[in-house]
Amino acid sequence: MGREIERKFLVKSEDWRARAGSVRRFEQFYLFASDDRSCRVRITDGASARLTLKTGRGVSRGEFEYDIPLEDAENLRASAVGTVIDKTRHHVASGPHTIEIDVYHGSLDGLVVAEIELGSEDEAFERPDFFGAEVTGDADYLNQSLALRGRPQR
Repeated sequence: MGREIERKFLVKSEDWRARAGSVRRFEQFYLFASDDRSCRVRITDGASARLTLKTGRGVSRGEFEYDIPLEDAENLRASAVGTVIDKTRHHVASGPHTIEIDVYHGSLDGLVVAEIELGSEDEAFERPDFFGAEVTGDADYLNQSLALRGRPQR
């Protein structure tokens, strides 16, 4: 079983931009989503697509990803629940880790979230100054919640 171990933080400043490397644009939507499972389709840079199944809650979750034809992804968009998320992802090197900074657009404009993937739940990492409040485990900041309920009010 694939596992994803990540921690998530709000971003409180633009200090990361000078260190940003590669950039990708994502359009993503959900075919179903509940508290402990979801099925997402993500179109990357308008050129490729992946289907992702996630299970569980918290820091460590099951994650299964599969490439699908772009045309299939575009056809599945009509079956999306909630709104389609539009975001730009920037990669920032931080020691042995890569931090992914998601800058949201459209109805989520102004929301900026950082994620860091870890090898284990207790792995130590350097916390950059631009990290704000930790929102790991806060269901309001899951992408599926953003698609279904919109931007958190806090």
